[in-house]
Amino acid sequence: MILNDVPLVGMLKTRMGWLEDRQRVLAQNVANADTPGFRTRDIEPLDYRKAVSQPPPQKTTLALTNPEHIAATASGDSDRYGRPRVKTSEIRPSGNAVVLEEEMMKVAQNQIDYQAATSLYSRSLGLIKTALGKSR
Repeated sequence: MILNDVPLVGMLKTRMGWLEDRQRVLAQNVANADTPGFRTRDIEPLDYRKAVSQPPPQKTTLALTNPEHIAATASGDSDRYGRPRVKTSEIRPSGNAVVLEEEMMKVAQNQIDYQAATSLYSRSLGLIKTALGKSR
């Protein structure tokens, strides 16, 4: 049995992946709090209705046409689905738009959401083990 075939487990894995991506973006925002011209970024919330109705996106990579080319990596200007992460906020005279209080509140909420998702994931696995008779 593949665990991703269980809808709840699959959705929880998707949610945890999204929360990991968001944590990375929020950490970049905090790290660049004093960088002139830096704008805060965030990723869009998951739309579970869309996620359930469509198959998961296939991961694509760029083909290297020359062995001297450098392999492409994920850009910091968009999330892994290509959506922009730019959000306007207060802008200081240096052009920086990071408000540390807001970013830290987002980080804290993201951490709470991740802990809830991991707890539900662990309990789901426990239920599956119990159903299979392997609770020990």
